[in-house]
Amino acid sequence: MAEGMVYSKIKKIISVNIVYFDLGHGDDYIYYGATSFTGIHKNDKLGLSEQEKKVFNAAQIERIYPEYYIIKVNKFDDIAKNTLDEWINFLKNEEVKEGSKAKGLPEAKEELDKLKLSKEAMTEYERDLTNWRDNESAMSSKFLEGELKGIEKGEANKDKYAYEKVKEKEMDIARNCLKNGMSIEMTAKLTGLTEDEIRIIKGD
Repeated sequence: MAEGMVYSKIKKIISVNIVYFDLGHGDDYIYYGATSFTGIHKNDKLGLSEQEKKVFNAAQIERIYPEYYIIKVNKFDDIAKNTLDEWINFLKNEEVKEGSKAKGLPEAKEELDKLKLSKEAMTEYERDLTNWRDNESAMSSKFLEGELKGIEKGEANKDKYAYEKVKEKEMDIARNCLKNGMSIEMTAKLTGLTEDEIRIIKGD
């Protein structure tokens, strides 16, 4: 908190603790805690004045002080009842079930797929990714050059040839990705091909 800072501008803190061991004794898989204050001498509970409730837009003092969540992943029963449960299921089982709606899950699954690659597969993936980026940059320049020449000389076929070469390279990269166990979704994102095109390459 900076000197002279208005107290109502302090950022709310929410602490989320994800544990894979049996922390404490309890049967639930999500535990919530809030900060409250009790008088040492009179044992009264500290509250907010009516003016403070308006300033902080909160009815209880617990809503402006830190809140804590403990998620005991191993206690989860594998039945997702809401989007938070979908994330807990992912953390426990490393899967995204069909129909999941939680934001960020597809991106997290892609990162997990990459982490699961062997050292050799990751090296090949990174090499393919570098080659793809280099080719994309080179082809983008060629597209622009071809477009300018096409305007001047009417040679539109050069653009078509360059496009076909890029497409061919994308398909080669897709084959390597699939060979190394990468998902269709991640391969599509990497290469720029559609998921339907990836399925055709895979032979589904």
